[in-house]
Amino acid sequence: MNSSTTTTKPQISLRPGRPEDAAELGKICFEAFAAIADQHNFPHDFPNAEVGIGFMNMLFSRPDCYSVVAEYEGKIAGSNFLWEGDAVKGVGPITVDPAVQNSSIGRSLMQDVLAHAAEARPLAVRLVQSAYHNRSLSLYTKLGFDAVEPLSMIQGQPLKTTIEGTAVRPMTAEDITFADELSLRVHGHTRHTEVVEAVQNGSARVAERGGRITGYVTTLGFFGHVVGETNEDLKAIIAAADVFAGPGFLLPTRNAEVLRWCLNNGLRIIQPMTLMSTGFYQEPKGAFLPSVLY
Repeated sequence: MNSSTTTTKPQISLRPGRPEDAAELGKICFEAFAAIADQHNFPHDFPNAEVGIGFMNMLFSRPDCYSVVAEYEGKIAGSNFLWEGDAVKGVGPITVDPAVQNSSIGRSLMQDVLAHAAEARPLAVRLVQSAYHNRSLSLYTKLGFDAVEPLSMIQGQPLKTTIEGTAVRPMTAEDITFADELSLRVHGHTRHTEVVEAVQNGSARVAERGGRITGYVTTLGFFGHVVGETNEDLKAIIAAADVFAGPGFLLPTRNAEVLRWCLNNGLRIIQPMTLMSTGFYQEPKGAFLPSVLY
């Protein structure tokens, strides 16, 4: 006698994120990143759940961040975000509760964010993923992202020194146009909104050689980016930093000159990462350090 059993697959539901979700999502964010890092013996991106909760509170306070929350069997199971401030949109962080991973929740969260991004017809959508996380690399590739740059996360004691011939000073509002022009030459697009915000909060710096701006940084760390004409601009900005914010800063691994210079100055590689993009991507016509968004 043949018999069959009908099973009901648990339903994934998506909804906009709300500020009151921050505590649960911050806990999931910490646990999700910690779980995959522990599996591969890498340091945690977030030191504890409290930092994850604070990060979620910050995301929900930003008008330029689109959020989506996944519920699985009636409980919050993960979230994803899209940073919409500039022509290129940045994805992340995407996190799924380790207890319900491999349930298509991550795919659903990514598809939602990409569908939302498509409505604005962006120049590109980008993200940075941990290179040791094979599943996320596979998922993002299936969803249309191309791996465009291998990265090394760098950390260590700040060098607090100078590079001969290049001066680093705080960026002013009058410098923003020059920073935008530099980014346009190097990348084919600006990150104007990020630069303005960095000037307003006092973290932005510019590098000058020969009396003109040749590089800038929003903040040297996980969520900041650097654009320069040459490697000397990168070195000057790295050398002058008081701190490498968060887990570290991201350096294109193909830039062997600056990577070797960092290592010879006592800095160390924390983990490999991958910059991925859909849509427009210009091979950089200069030197750069991406943020964890792109």
